[in-house]
Amino acid sequence: MEPLTLFIGIIGNVISVLMFLSPAGTFWRIVKNRSTEDFEGLPYICTLLNASLWTYYGVIKPGAYLVATVNGFGIVVEIVYVALFITYAPRKMKVKTGTLVGILNVGFLAAAMVVTWLALEGEARIDAIGFISSALNIVMYGSPLAAMKTVVTSKSVEYMPFLLSFFLFLNGGIWTFYAFLTKDLFLGVSILMPFHHYL
Repeated sequence: MEPLTLFIGIIGNVISVLMFLSPAGTFWRIVKNRSTEDFEGLPYICTLLNASLWTYYGVIKPGAYLVATVNGFGIVVEIVYVALFITYAPRKMKVKTGTLVGILNVGFLAAAMVVTWLALEGEARIDAIGFISSALNIVMYGSPLAAMKTVVTSKSVEYMPFLLSFFLFLNGGIWTFYAFLTKDLFLGVSILMPFHHYL
């Protein structure tokens, strides 16, 4: 890996860590108040699935260790967030969140990994996981918009955290540059598509 690519990848990892940690204040509030209030769990469920698939992509693609390591960190952080959300959510929201976790983070993830591992090999496996990860990356970048209804009805942006939006913006920019340097179409397309909304 060339020095510039490595440098940009490391900056991307630092920004990604900050992105993964940006909802910590929200979860501190949830724990302190022992309530999820009007916060949505969907962004954290989507980010957990996204980080899981990108970790798998980084493991199976030669030289993509920077993608694998930071997303491995993201898996740990998002599991904590989802567990806290389920712990403090009202019963109806617990059921909804738990069902989504089961379908997306267990069922879909397991199916994607098993099918690509058994049915495909080499570049075909990398391409399939890259395609799936790219599609879900777009969902992850859009998932904070699930809070938009609450923002509009409450006329308050407190349920759409600024830090998360800010670090999603920075993350999109740096990983787009990294994708350009490494000529990784899957990283570039999936990040650039939602990123263009901020420009």
